[in-house]
Amino acid sequence: MIKKILIANRGEIALRIVRACAEMGIISVAIYSDADQYSLHVKKADYAYTIGPEPVAGYLDINKIVQLAKTTGCDAIHPGYGFLSEIPELATACEEQNIIYIGPSPAAIAQMGDKTQARALMKKANVPTTPGSDGILADEEAAVVLAEKIGYPVMLKAAAGGGGRGIRLVNNEQELRRQYPRVVSEATKAFGQAGIFLEKAILNPKHIEVQILADKQGHVVHLFDRDCSIQRRHQKLIEIAPSPQITEEQRKLITSYAIKAAEAVHYTNAGTVEFLVDERGDIYFMEMNTRLQVEHTITEQITGIDIVQQQIRIASGKPLPFAQKDIQKRGYAMEFRINAEDPRHDFLPSFGRITRYYPPGGPGIRLDSAIYTGYKIPPYFDSMCAKLTIWALDWPSLIARAKRALEEMHMYGVKTTIPYYLQIVKTNDFQQAHFTTAFIEKHPELLQYSTRTSQHHVASVIAVAISAYLGR
Repeated sequence: MIKKILIANRGEIALRIVRACAEMGIISVAIYSDADQYSLHVKKADYAYTIGPEPVAGYLDINKIVQLAKTTGCDAIHPGYGFLSEIPELATACEEQNIIYIGPSPAAIAQMGDKTQARALMKKANVPTTPGSDGILADEEAAVVLAEKIGYPVMLKAAAGGGGRGIRLVNNEQELRRQYPRVVSEATKAFGQAGIFLEKAILNPKHIEVQILADKQGHVVHLFDRDCSIQRRHQKLIEIAPSPQITEEQRKLITSYAIKAAEAVHYTNAGTVEFLVDERGDIYFMEMNTRLQVEHTITEQITGIDIVQQQIRIASGKPLPFAQKDIQKRGYAMEFRINAEDPRHDFLPSFGRITRYYPPGGPGIRLDSAIYTGYKIPPYFDSMCAKLTIWALDWPSLIARAKRALEEMHMYGVKTTIPYYLQIVKTNDFQQAHFTTAFIEKHPELLQYSTRTSQHHVASVIAVAISAYLGR
């Protein structure tokens, strides 16, 4: 069994892994740049080591991270999500230094990280894919010819893309010629590869993904599905497990496709297979994320399975302790990505010091974060500062609990997406579970929420002022 893990990440997900290690009796080692020296993952890990003054560079330095793992006696590295989590070079470097990589093989990461390779593999495995290019487009003219053949609208996508970057919806030839060089440029800057491909655009789809676990003995199981349709510019905002929008027959079909996808690349560890479901109910493979997902929390809530602990067990060579028939889902769970952003001003990042923080509580409430009152959210990283996960036995109860939790949660000093999510939860479409990836753009009126200071906050400020005056 693994005894000591270096966590090659930061913030909320690093803290999540620290907690899994603590429950398993494994020593945790955190890393941090100067910008993160006061983060909770640094305070809670058994050991913490600096990776330099540069805010981001150290988290992306494979050689430095692997050497630090060796120097500190770690026998494994967990990449979390983001940063190096889908970079096959980290997994390869671990293999070369006899360090266990808690994730899939370098080959699986590379195959599924290249969207054109992934599409080809899925076709071979009889997993349905959208019509599109068989590989990377040769040039702009090839894109124009293919788009005319399959019909507009189409999507231009970076072959090595991810995280919603390097994607453009194109409605006609004029737009295609304008967007093509932009996608090439974005792909080159973001992923270091200029290759892009083209596929038929599925308009107003539901975005459904399936969590899988696969051990080194060849066993693959799914942990049901998640609905990620509430998103803005291909960035997920709210996730739900299981999807309240698909039938049990669709669920059986989509989970079977996910198993086929994992088996096609001899996958091991945790992964997520993502699909689009169109207005007719047809299912299309989109991509596979070869890592732990941000939204793994909701799957844990409905199944009771600790996905991070299973990752560590699998990486240690242990077989899955359950078969597919043993995995049951119970109730519904919903995750809100609490971002330090101002939705009313085009979701402008709102970094700074949290002057006051009131987390929600009560039955069915889970909060994953590395923040606290007085913590300064640095401007160098993703704006997500917390994940609020709600669980309830049925959909109406989940809506009611989510509304209560969002109303109870307050964060001052920075603007957040909390009031915006509260508006979403109150809409009839959301409460009736009728939404697609176009939900956000179709409901601009949700941005007109009140920004008045709450009575609770005013009372708190007065109480602090009185206390300070009396204690001077």
